[in-house]
Amino acid sequence: MKIGLVDDRAIDLDKLKGIVSAIPEAEIVFATDSAEEAYEQIKKEAISLLIADIEMPNLSGYELADIIHSHALNINVIFVTGNSGYAVHAFELNVHDYIMKPYSKDRLVQSVKRLIEKSQSAEIAGRIYIKQKNDIHIILKKDIIFIERSGRSTTIHTKTEAIKTYQTLNELEGELRERDFVRSHRSFIINIHCIKSFSLYAKNSYTVTFEGTEAKAMITKEKVEFIQNNYF
Repeated sequence: MKIGLVDDRAIDLDKLKGIVSAIPEAEIVFATDSAEEAYEQIKKEAISLLIADIEMPNLSGYELADIIHSHALNINVIFVTGNSGYAVHAFELNVHDYIMKPYSKDRLVQSVKRLIEKSQSAEIAGRIYIKQKNDIHIILKKDIIFIERSGRSTTIHTKTEAIKTYQTLNELEGELRERDFVRSHRSFIINIHCIKSFSLYAKNSYTVTFEGTEAKAMITKEKVEFIQNNYF
């Protein structure tokens, strides 16, 4: 698990580094006393877990968590703080844990390991079976960029290939109920994490470009507004 650490107090940051670096499944991507630097890493989604103090100058840990939540980034958050006053609001942001200082090594290790186990289980559950005439492809949902229905066939565009199936969008949509996917148009399902841009196509529709493929999808004006209001 790739982890970022941020605490403006050097002694607390050193404690985090010492504990997390000893967890075999953990990889520290960055450890910084600057919330602004952490924010730049968060925008890149270079990590899957942020462990952060809450009260820091300029940009707070709570504001970092709010960015993650409002942008639907695939990053979990553990707060390690000396202030209990944010607990209720923190869990409204769906943070993984809220740990009060001073804390024991075991308290943090157990929290991180619970998340690792949860993520591993989610990865197994996060697969979709794509049926073809003689084959079944098993695809990680996170690798799906978008899905397109054309005529009587459906094409799943992934980061490495395009797979055709006779399954309908309605059938596949039932397997992709996560917050990551949106039925953008009657003929398309898109992964919101892969969106690069929207370009006006007609009065009530846009084309969508993505990271990782030259292929494009369609989205209605209504769905663009829905994504803006609920994800960004």
